[in-house]
Order: sequence, then C-alpha cells, then structure tokens
Amino acid sequence: MKGRLIFIDLLRGWATIVMIEVHVFNAFLFPSLKETDWFRILNYVNGWVAPSFLFVAGFVFVIASGRKLQDFRTFGKAFWRQIGRIALIWIVGYGLHLPFFSFTRTVNETTQAGWLQFYQSDILHCIAIGLLIVFLGRILIKSDATYQKFLVTTGLIFVLAAPFLWDIDFTRSLPAALAAYLNGQHYSLFPIFPWIGFLTFGAVTAIGFKGTKAADKELDYLKLIGYVSGVLIVGGTLLSELPVRIPLVSSAIRANPLFFASRLGIVLLLMLLCWYYAERRKTEKSFVLDAGRESLVVYTAHLLVIYGQYWNDKSLAYWHGGTLGVVQCILATLGLMILMVAGAKVWGATKRRSLPTARALSFATGLVVLLVFLLKKS
Repeated sequence: MKGRLIFIDLLRGWATIVMIEVHVFNAFLFPSLKETDWFRILNYVNGWVAPSFLFVAGFVFVIASGRKLQDFRTFGKAFWRQIGRIALIWIVGYGLHLPFFSFTRTVNETTQAGWLQFYQSDILHCIAIGLLIVFLGRILIKSDATYQKFLVTTGLIFVLAAPFLWDIDFTRSLPAALAAYLNGQHYSLFPIFPWIGFLTFGAVTAIGFKGTKAADKELDYLKLIGYVSGVLIVGGTLLSELPVRIPLVSSAIRANPLFFASRLGIVLLLMLLCWYYAERRKTEKSFVLDAGRESLVVYTAHLLVIYGQYWNDKSLAYWHGGTLGVVQCILATLGLMILMVAGAKVWGATKRRSLPTARALSFATGLVVLLVFLLKKS
C-alpha cells in the first residue's frame, strides 16, 4: 500500500512546504503589503493548506487502519499506538501555545487573554479530535458501508451546524477550554465546526479509493472525484457570491458551507494532480515526500523557529514581525524550507535505520522538555 499512497504523501508534503511560506509571510511581511492584490491572491492559495492537512489525516487513517481493525477492537498494541499518536498531536498542539515555557510562570502570570490563547483550537487540535472521532467510529461500526454513512453524516453535521454556532460566545455557558473548540470567537483559527468536515470527507474518499483499487476500477473512481471536484468548486464559488442573507445564521465566510464546499473541491483537485504527477513521474524520492512524511516534525520545528520565545521571552516574530519586504520574506522562506527539509531527511533516515532508536530519542527529548518546563522558574 505504500506505493499507492505516494500521491497522498505528495499532497501532504506540498501542504507542509507551503505552510512554511504562510507563516513566514504572515509573521514578517510589511503590513501595508498585505493590503495589495497580489497578497490577497497569495492568501487565497494559502487557504488551501489547512483543508489539505485535515483531508490527508482522514484519508491516511482509513488506509493505515485497514489491517489493524481486529487489534483496535481487542485493545491490542495497534489500539494503544493509535491513542498515543492522537495524544501526541494534542499535546504538541497545546504545547505550541503555552503562555510561558515554565509551569510556575504559566500558573502564576498568565492573564485571562493568555489562557484564551492557550485554549485556542489550532490545526493540531482539530486533527486530534477528528482522528478520535473516526477512530472510535471504526471500532464501534463493523460494516464498511455503515461506517461510510457515519462519516458522511458526521461531516455534514459539522459543516452545516457551523453557521448556527459561529456567532455564539460559548465562554458564557461552557469552560473556556471547551468553548474554544466550537467556533472562532476567541482566537481559534480551526474550531471543529466546520473544519472536521475536511477530515471526515478525506476518510470517505479513502474508503472509495480502497474499494475501487481492489476492484481495479481506480481510474473510474478518480474520474468521478474529478467531476465532484468541479461541481464543488464552481457551485460553491458561484452560490457563495449570491446576495442572499439567511436569518439566524452567521455571515462569517469561514462558517459558510458553500465556502467549505469550494475548498473541499480544491483539495480533491490537488489530490488528483498529485496522483497524476506520481503516476507519470513514478515518484519514489523527493524533498516533498520527505517533508510530507515528517509533517508533524516540520510543523512543530518551523513554528518554534518563528514564534519560540528564546530571547528575553520574545520571539523572532516579535522582534522582526512586519519588518520585511517581499524579497526578504522569499529568502527567509527558502532558508527555513531548506532547514526543515534537511531536518525531515535526517529524522526520516534515523527512523528507517532503527525505529527503536528513533522512538527512544523521541521519548528522551519529550522527557527533557517536560522536566525543563516543570522545573524552570523564570
């Protein structure tokens, strides 16, 4: 199955690489340049990154879990490893938003706004919850057809409920840590409504791909995906431009199901392009694959470079945010991309050479980070 997933690794790899550009330009570009037409176009393209990550997470789960279902349902090693993966994603997500890299300072000095920023639902939080949902559903539902219906229904619920929930301040009725997951009222860029829909529809797409691949009807299925992609892109884009205001629902674009539909169509189109490229070039090795296969490492590392508070509790984004021109941002992006891909290559090679060694290094690193966080006073 590894070779069959090359196109998915390429999709995740390109999303990972473009993500670096997104954060560099957003953090360092002159504010006045963000008002230009070319930046609006760039920002539109950058908006494909998060949906791609979520879609791939759902797709990969379905493909990877195929031979592990019995182990999942008997709480074997595969079950606990999957729980561990989900927990790791969740922990990293919260860790990247710590107000201070010190337990003492976090408890004693964090303001109300600081706690809200810590609780925010980012892409990793959304992936973790989405994976937990599709994982538990796969354990409880034995029929593939019923499971597919469950995924479609779940996805539609998260997408269609979003405009009804988006403008509600849930911190008035729920703990802030829970309210942050429901909408974008308090810092959350990727609340579960509607974003989990991308993950569940990624899982739905993978089920269809597996079935048609086994029946040697892969091309027919991909053609169907192409038609669906076109309908979602054209229909979602055109209908969202209609001057219609529905009462009692939010007008926020990120909560709009039509906006979601057009983005899902674009992700499906990108997946098809990656499939075509992988088939035509017979791609087996590339820097894009390296980045895609170590996307969590690259995601974490590049954010720490940009936003890590290493200099008097300040980050590069604090010291140099909004101070760079276009050429400088391009050079900074390329430099950070090279650094991240090199790190991904080294880490990937370490895992291939000795997975137990890689796991020991991961555990040791995590333990050291935890101890420093707990013991650091200032």
